[in-house]
Amino acid sequence: MAEPLELSWHHCGLTSDFIGEYFSRACGKGIDPVDARHSISYMINEILENAIKFRHGGDIAIHSSLEEQTFEIRIVNRIDQETAVKFQGHLKALLDREPGELLLERIEENALNPDSSGSGLGLLTLMSDYEAKLGWSFASERVSEGVELTTYASLRLS
Repeated sequence: MAEPLELSWHHCGLTSDFIGEYFSRACGKGIDPVDARHSISYMINEILENAIKFRHGGDIAIHSSLEEQTFEIRIVNRIDQETAVKFQGHLKALLDREPGELLLERIEENALNPDSSGSGLGLLTLMSDYEAKLGWSFASERVSEGVELTTYASLRLS
């Protein structure tokens, strides 16, 4: 039985904060641990919230590492086929434009339209303000139902 979305999002925040705290302590010289913790936690929270929000059963796996002042994370979850198609279209539109420009456009759209979903603001903020490198892979052959979505993110901390 799936847990309520509010509980999942609470765990998302706890998980993001824990991983951010853990890796910020290992950053080394020349990196402000408070800034590193915030950046890592924000990146994980945005990606993990999407994984929770759109998952189609199954577990969510988180793999993370820190090497040479670059934090990397890979989050794997299962989504349904319809969500995969919609997300791929959303990503194409997202990646065809300059992130900062698109971010401002979406913020303006959201301000003018109170019914707007705010779709993509977190990913655009990661790409524009944090200069995070993001990537995705979709694989249906690895799961019995739906599509396995792997989200990759890399963040330079220096």
